[in-house]
Amino acid sequence: MEVAVLAIIFGSIFGVFYLFFSTRNKERLALIEKGADASIFAKGAEKNPAPFWKVFILNLSVLLTGIGTGILTAMLLDNILNVDEEALYPGVIFLTAGIGLFVGFTLTKKLDKE
Repeated sequence: MEVAVLAIIFGSIFGVFYLFFSTRNKERLALIEKGADASIFAKGAEKNPAPFWKVFILNLSVLLTGIGTGILTAMLLDNILNVDEEALYPGVIFLTAGIGLFVGFTLTKKLDKE
């Protein structure tokens, strides 16, 4: 049973990638047959985006900082306000993690502009 589930999962992933690349190839061949310039396929290569590792490290660090801030804030609110901690901890952690991801996104946009 487990083998069948794994085969379905990996088959689905393979199918999605196969469809993506085969349709992209067919679209490009159709454009080339109609006489379109091949430079339209390299539009995104003009800019020099930030390297992947810089973006990953930036977003990961801001996310982990947000999670740590959420844990600290939840502990302070739990001790000060005596609120139900079962709802407090996940709520505050997810809130600050989401804020951290948004901050990481805006910092990544600024990094790409440079």
